[in-house]
Amino acid sequence: YYGFPKESYEIEYPAPGAPELANKIFNLLENAGIEAKLDDQRGFDHGLFVPLKIMYPDVNIPCVQLSLVNSLQPEVHIRIGKALTDLRKDNILVIGSGFSFHNLKEFFTPSTQKSQAMNESFEQWLIDTCSNSQLTEEEREQRLINWDKAPAARYCHPREDHLLPLHVCYGVAGTAAKKVFEFELMGKMASAYIW
Repeated sequence: YYGFPKESYEIEYPAPGAPELANKIFNLLENAGIEAKLDDQRGFDHGLFVPLKIMYPDVNIPCVQLSLVNSLQPEVHIRIGKALTDLRKDNILVIGSGFSFHNLKEFFTPSTQKSQAMNESFEQWLIDTCSNSQLTEEEREQRLINWDKAPAARYCHPREDHLLPLHVCYGVAGTAAKKVFEFELMGKMASAYIW
């Protein structure tokens, strides 16, 4: 990340790694035909330490961080989740750290009726896609794969890097999510889900 106050780059979250789990994840991905590599040198980024610093301030949870695939293809990220489904039976917490609205330029632009309507239309689409129990899983998956066809999709996500963690979580669960809260940040609506 970039463009934030200096202090935000000095945040530390010295969580222990989990090499055994990292190897298991690597093997699950390889067995599913998904190219992966292990990197025990890269530190954790804000996608890991921001939520965990709040959830586990005592830094007492072993962590493994996965990166997005460079292609940013939604179907690949759903496949990654499906490959990791076995982690659920091992009581492994999978967090898809992202944001349902991530247009940094718009965060710093005063909201208008049009921008609010665009934000709300994508939020409603996302809520329906993730949590509507009337959708079949094939329908839900197709909607997530084609997320950029949703109302105001590219307004809310000019780049999909903060949305794709949701695709991984859906892939792990393979079912409807529960919307756990909606909130407003800097004039923009956002939501969070749990599977």
